Amino acid sequence: MWLIHQFPLCPFSRKVRLLLGEKGVGYELVREHPWERRDEFVDLNPAGRTPVMVESEKNITLIDSVAICEYFEETVEQAPMISGTAINRAEIRRLTAWFDQQFYGAVVDPLMNERMLKRLVHRASPDTGALREAMKAANGMLDYADYLLDHRNWLAGATLSLADLTAAAHISVADYLGGIDWRAHEQTRNWYSGLKSRPSFRPMLAERMGVIAPPDDYDKVDF
Repeated sequence: MWLIHQFPLCPFSRKVRLLLGEKGVGYELVREHPWERRDEFVDLNPAGRTPVMVESEKNITLIDSVAICEYFEETVEQAPMISGTAINRAEIRRLTAWFDQQFYGAVVDPLMNERMLKRLVHRASPDTGALREAMKAANGMLDYADYLLDHRNWLAGATLSLADLTAAAHISVADYLGGIDWRAHEQTRNWYSGLKSRPSFRPMLAERMGVIAPPDDYDKVDF
Protein backbone atom coordinates (compact mmCIF):
# COMPACT_ATOMS: atom_id res chain seq x y z
CA MET A 1 0.00 0.00 0.00
CA TRP A 2 1.21 3.47 -0.87
CA LEU A 3 1.76 5.90 2.01
CA ILE A 4 1.54 9.65 1.37
CA HIS A 5 3.42 11.88 3.79
CA GLN A 6 1.42 15.12 3.73
CA PHE A 7 -0.59 17.61 5.76
CA PRO A 8 -4.17 18.74 5.03
CA LEU A 9 -3.31 22.16 3.60
CA CYS A 10 -0.43 21.11 1.35
CA PRO A 11 -1.70 21.95 -2.17
CA PHE A 12 0.92 19.77 -3.82
CA SER A 13 -0.22 16.77 -1.79
CA ARG A 14 -3.82 17.58 -2.70
CA LYS A 15 -2.89 17.58 -6.37
CA VAL A 16 -1.36 14.11 -6.05
CA ARG A 17 -4.34 12.81 -4.07
CA LEU A 18 -6.78 14.10 -6.68
CA LEU A 19 -4.83 12.36 -9.44
CA LEU A 20 -4.72 9.10 -7.48
CA GLY A 21 -8.42 9.36 -6.74
CA GLU A 22 -9.27 9.80 -10.40
CA LYS A 23 -7.05 6.85 -11.32
CA GLY A 24 -8.39 4.61 -8.56
CA VAL A 25 -5.04 4.15 -6.81
CA GLY A 26 -5.36 3.34 -3.11
CA TYR A 27 -3.23 4.97 -0.44
CA GLU A 28 -3.00 5.78 3.25
CA LEU A 29 -2.11 9.14 4.74
CA VAL A 30 0.74 9.95 7.11
CA ARG A 31 0.30 13.35 8.78
CA GLU A 32 3.52 15.29 8.43
CA HIS A 33 4.42 18.77 9.64
CA PRO A 34 7.38 19.57 7.39
CA TRP A 35 8.26 22.73 9.33
CA GLU A 36 9.18 20.45 12.27
CA ARG A 37 11.81 18.69 10.11
CA ARG A 38 11.27 15.32 11.74
CA ASP A 39 14.42 13.23 11.32
CA GLU A 40 12.66 10.26 9.73
CA PHE A 41 10.93 12.52 7.22
CA VAL A 42 14.10 14.43 6.30
CA ASP A 43 15.77 11.07 5.74
CA LEU A 44 13.08 10.37 3.13
CA ASN A 45 13.32 13.80 1.53
CA PRO A 46 16.30 16.00 2.45
CA ALA A 47 14.40 19.01 1.06
CA GLY A 48 11.87 18.49 3.85
CA ARG A 49 8.85 19.11 1.63
CA THR A 50 5.61 17.25 1.11
CA PRO A 51 4.36 15.15 -0.57
CA VAL A 52 6.51 12.06 -0.33
CA MET A 53 5.08 8.69 -1.38
CA VAL A 54 6.45 5.40 -0.13
CA GLU A 55 5.71 1.81 -1.15
CA SER A 56 7.88 -0.17 1.27
CA GLU A 57 7.13 -3.62 -0.17
CA LYS A 58 8.46 -2.51 -3.56
CA ASN A 59 11.15 -0.28 -2.03
CA ILE A 60 9.87 2.78 -3.94
CA THR A 61 10.06 6.36 -2.70
CA LEU A 62 8.63 9.15 -4.85
CA ILE A 63 9.37 12.81 -4.13
CA ASP A 64 7.91 16.04 -5.62
CA SER A 65 4.35 16.35 -6.88
CA VAL A 66 5.37 16.75 -10.53
CA ALA A 67 7.51 13.60 -10.49
CA ILE A 68 4.80 11.69 -8.59
CA CYS A 69 2.04 12.67 -11.02
CA GLU A 70 4.19 11.82 -14.03
CA TYR A 71 5.04 8.42 -12.48
CA PHE A 72 1.38 7.44 -12.07
CA GLU A 73 0.46 8.90 -15.44
CA GLU A 74 3.05 6.58 -17.00
CA THR A 75 2.21 3.49 -14.94
CA VAL A 76 -1.61 3.62 -14.57
CA GLU A 77 -3.61 3.66 -17.79
CA GLN A 78 -6.96 4.50 -16.19
CA ALA A 79 -8.14 8.14 -16.43
CA PRO A 80 -5.20 9.72 -18.32
CA MET A 81 -4.61 13.27 -17.13
CA ILE A 82 -1.88 14.35 -19.58
CA SER A 83 -3.38 13.32 -22.91
CA GLY A 84 -4.14 14.47 -26.44
CA THR A 85 -1.76 15.84 -29.04
CA ALA A 86 1.70 17.14 -28.23
CA ILE A 87 0.25 20.66 -28.21
CA ASN A 88 -2.52 19.58 -25.82
CA ARG A 89 -0.04 17.95 -23.48
CA ALA A 90 2.19 21.01 -23.56
CA GLU A 91 -0.76 23.20 -22.58
CA ILE A 92 -1.66 20.89 -19.70
CA ARG A 93 1.91 21.04 -18.42
CA ARG A 94 2.06 24.83 -18.88
CA LEU A 95 -1.03 25.44 -16.79
CA THR A 96 0.02 22.87 -14.20
CA ALA A 97 3.30 24.75 -13.79
CA TRP A 98 1.49 28.13 -13.74
CA PHE A 99 -0.66 27.12 -10.77
CA ASP A 100 2.21 25.33 -9.01
CA GLN A 101 4.49 28.34 -9.38
CA GLN A 102 2.58 31.58 -10.00
CA PHE A 103 -0.65 30.91 -8.10
CA TYR A 104 1.16 29.18 -5.26
CA GLY A 105 3.81 31.88 -4.96
CA ALA A 106 1.48 34.88 -5.10
CA VAL A 107 -1.58 33.48 -3.33
CA VAL A 108 -1.27 30.18 -1.48
CA ASP A 109 2.17 30.58 0.07
CA PRO A 110 1.50 33.99 1.66
CA LEU A 111 -1.94 32.85 2.88
CA MET A 112 -0.42 29.74 4.46
CA ASN A 113 2.33 31.81 6.07
CA GLU A 114 0.00 34.45 7.48
CA ARG A 115 -2.99 32.30 8.48
CA MET A 116 -1.42 28.93 9.23
CA LEU A 117 2.29 29.07 10.08
CA LYS A 118 2.12 32.30 12.08
CA ARG A 119 -0.69 30.86 14.17
CA LEU A 120 0.51 27.29 14.61
CA VAL A 121 4.28 27.77 14.70
CA HIS A 122 5.19 31.37 15.49
CA ARG A 123 2.18 32.33 17.67
CA ALA A 124 2.09 35.65 15.83
CA SER A 125 -0.66 37.77 14.28
CA PRO A 126 -1.06 37.85 10.50
CA ASP A 127 0.11 40.79 8.43
CA THR A 128 -3.11 42.28 7.05
CA GLY A 129 -1.23 43.97 4.22
CA ALA A 130 0.20 40.66 3.05
CA LEU A 131 -3.27 39.10 3.23
CA ARG A 132 -4.75 41.90 1.12
CA GLU A 133 -2.03 41.47 -1.51
CA ALA A 134 -2.60 37.71 -1.67
CA MET A 135 -6.36 38.16 -2.08
CA LYS A 136 -5.79 40.81 -4.75
CA ALA A 137 -3.49 38.42 -6.60
CA ALA A 138 -6.07 35.63 -6.29
CA ASN A 139 -8.72 37.85 -7.86
CA GLY A 140 -6.50 38.66 -10.84
CA MET A 141 -5.51 35.04 -11.38
CA LEU A 142 -9.11 33.86 -11.21
CA ASP A 143 -9.86 36.42 -13.93
CA TYR A 144 -7.45 34.42 -16.09
CA ALA A 145 -9.17 31.16 -15.16
CA ASP A 146 -12.52 32.76 -16.09
CA TYR A 147 -11.05 33.66 -19.48
CA LEU A 148 -9.83 30.11 -20.10
CA LEU A 149 -13.17 28.61 -19.11
CA ASP A 150 -15.00 31.05 -21.39
CA HIS A 151 -13.21 29.41 -24.32
CA ARG A 152 -12.80 25.79 -23.17
CA ASN A 153 -14.74 23.05 -21.41
CA TRP A 154 -11.87 22.60 -18.95
CA LEU A 155 -8.86 24.76 -18.15
CA ALA A 156 -6.49 23.16 -20.66
CA GLY A 157 -8.94 21.98 -23.29
CA ALA A 158 -11.86 19.67 -23.96
CA THR A 159 -11.28 17.15 -21.17
CA LEU A 160 -10.45 17.05 -17.48
CA SER A 161 -6.68 17.09 -17.02
CA LEU A 162 -3.88 17.48 -14.52
CA ALA A 163 -4.16 21.25 -15.03
CA ASP A 164 -7.67 21.18 -13.52
CA LEU A 165 -6.60 19.00 -10.61
CA THR A 166 -3.62 21.24 -9.89
CA ALA A 167 -5.68 24.41 -10.06
CA ALA A 168 -8.38 22.94 -7.83
CA ALA A 169 -5.79 21.82 -5.28
CA HIS A 170 -4.31 25.31 -4.94
CA ILE A 171 -7.66 27.11 -5.06
CA SER A 172 -9.09 24.80 -2.40
CA VAL A 173 -6.30 25.69 0.02
CA ALA A 174 -6.70 29.41 -0.68
CA ASP A 175 -10.46 29.00 -0.19
CA TYR A 176 -9.93 27.16 3.12
CA LEU A 177 -7.83 30.10 4.32
CA GLY A 178 -10.45 32.66 3.30
CA GLY A 179 -8.47 34.06 0.38
CA ILE A 180 -11.03 33.67 -2.42
CA ASP A 181 -13.81 36.11 -3.27
CA TRP A 182 -16.08 34.17 -5.62
CA ARG A 183 -18.55 36.97 -6.36
CA ALA A 184 -16.98 38.10 -9.66
CA HIS A 185 -15.92 34.67 -10.91
CA GLU A 186 -18.99 32.77 -12.05
CA GLN A 187 -17.17 30.66 -14.66
CA THR A 188 -14.49 29.49 -12.25
CA ARG A 189 -17.01 29.01 -9.45
CA ASN A 190 -19.13 26.71 -11.63
CA TRP A 191 -16.04 24.76 -12.72
CA TYR A 192 -14.86 24.44 -9.12
CA SER A 193 -18.31 23.37 -7.95
CA GLY A 194 -18.21 20.49 -10.43
CA LEU A 195 -14.79 19.41 -9.19
CA LYS A 196 -15.88 19.59 -5.54
CA SER A 197 -18.64 17.10 -6.30
CA ARG A 198 -16.23 14.46 -7.65
CA PRO A 199 -15.50 11.44 -5.41
CA SER A 200 -11.76 12.17 -5.62
CA PHE A 201 -12.31 15.59 -4.03
CA ARG A 202 -14.81 14.87 -1.26
CA PRO A 203 -12.39 13.36 1.32
CA MET A 204 -10.17 16.46 1.30
CA LEU A 205 -13.09 18.79 1.91
CA ALA A 206 -13.83 16.96 5.16
CA GLU A 207 -10.30 17.40 6.56
CA ARG A 208 -9.33 20.19 8.93
CA MET A 209 -6.03 21.75 9.94
CA GLY A 210 -5.93 21.94 13.73
CA VAL A 211 -7.57 25.04 15.18
CA ILE A 212 -7.82 26.75 11.78
CA ALA A 213 -11.41 26.59 10.58
CA PRO A 214 -12.45 27.23 6.95
CA PRO A 215 -15.36 29.44 5.83
CA ASP A 216 -18.83 27.97 6.31
CA ASP A 217 -19.33 27.22 2.60
CA TYR A 218 -15.87 25.72 2.10
CA ASP A 219 -17.08 22.11 1.81
CA LYS A 220 -20.41 22.86 0.10
CA VAL A 221 -20.82 22.02 -3.57
CA ASP A 222 -23.32 24.87 -3.96
CA PHE A 223 -21.69 28.00 -2.62
